[in-house]
Amino acid sequence: MSALSHAPTTEATNRPASTGAAPSTPPGRLARARRTNPLGALGGLLWLVLVLVPVYWVVVTSLRSREGFFEANPLAVPTHPTLENYRLVLDHDFGLYLLNSTLVTAGATLLTLAVSFLAAYAIVRGTSRALRWTFSVFLLGLAIPLQATIIPVYYLIAKAQMYDTLPAIVLPSAAFAIPLTVIILVNFLRDIPDELFESMRADGAGHWRMLWNLALPLSRPALITVTIYDALNVWNGFLFPLILTQSPDKRVLPLFVWSFQGEFTINVPAILAAVVLSTLPILALYVFGRRQLISGLTAGFGK
Repeated sequence: MSALSHAPTTEATNRPASTGAAPSTPPGRLARARRTNPLGALGGLLWLVLVLVPVYWVVVTSLRSREGFFEANPLAVPTHPTLENYRLVLDHDFGLYLLNSTLVTAGATLLTLAVSFLAAYAIVRGTSRALRWTFSVFLLGLAIPLQATIIPVYYLIAKAQMYDTLPAIVLPSAAFAIPLTVIILVNFLRDIPDELFESMRADGAGHWRMLWNLALPLSRPALITVTIYDALNVWNGFLFPLILTQSPDKRVLPLFVWSFQGEFTINVPAILAAVVLSTLPILALYVFGRRQLISGLTAGFGK
């Protein structure tokens, strides 16, 4: 009887103490997480309107006739949309200028990627003090404005007998794209663990193999980022094509739009049709790689 009376007490003593409910989020933090930001939402909506309304106006106006451009409401959908403006642009050798822009953009971007990736790998994996100074030189390149070097660049291009050629645009465009590209790639390559390189080195791999089989595949987001960014800058470049070329068959799209605007000053819908057509290729490139562009720009800067 005594044993039975003491049994519940023993069981209660040996039973593990209850841990209680799981720790909950502090009320203040939860309230802050659920708190809305009407001013931020209003600012974002206002910025969206400021960006989309001009784009909408450009597209809508390009579908109007020259007479319809003077309608009362410029933001209204045209009652009689037409593609005549686009046909007019295509008839003015738009395909030739599109090809020139594509060649210049592809050449400058590929040259920038090749030089910048090799330089970034050498800076990250090299042990020489000279390589550290090299990185400082690339940083200095960001402080030199393009406009300040246009006369020396023109002199060098003329001395090299490359004036009025597409390579005359490719080389300086790549040169000015390299500093920022190197900085982005260096910060990305620094995020790759050293253990991976040491493992490949223990297997007998040299720098070229590690560069090709390890650094290059893991750097794909950063490479896509700098590809889109550099391609956008070269595609929209105006100063180098204006100064370093003069023949009509060497024009790129920004120069074509500029000359087209001078020829059709009073035909605003046709000018805007040229703007739309010149924007579509690079817009498609941005839509294709926008996620990699954002992730690559933020990679490496969180340390």
